[in-house]
Amino acid sequence: MAFEDLIIRYLDGPSLLEASVSGLSEDQLKTRCEPGKWSILEVVCHFTDFEIVYADRIKRILAEDNPTLMSGDPDEYAKTLAYHDRSLTTELAVIKTIRAHMAEILRTLSSDQWEFTGTHSRDGQISIQELVERITGHIPHHLKFVEEKKKNLP
Repeated sequence: MAFEDLIIRYLDGPSLLEASVSGLSEDQLKTRCEPGKWSILEVVCHFTDFEIVYADRIKRILAEDNPTLMSGDPDEYAKTLAYHDRSLTTELAVIKTIRAHMAEILRTLSSDQWEFTGTHSRDGQISIQELVERITGHIPHHLKFVEEKKKNLP
């Protein structure tokens, strides 16, 4: 895949998410349809938190020589980062802003720089291209779960 095509798909993610959650009430956003499962707002907050993580990973690979990239436990983030007290509007804005910001950086990279790597604490060597592919697929992967949650809302 050409890098520009990947960047365009990366930039499309926030619009897909916005369309999926548009028109939902605060109660609907916070409803847990099944015990132990995340609400739609919690899923959105998960996206936001990991956009920040991935942006940091990409920047560190560019700025440092083979940095160590720590894994993060999404469930621990959800437990401790006030997911039900956060604003959907703010979360969506952060995701969109980070992706726009990172796209500007990604568009400056040479083909060689896309192959720069860091060492992930769980997954081992990972390139910038692999990180961008992963975060690009993150929203579409979880949106199918958001759509299922919407079907089960009261």
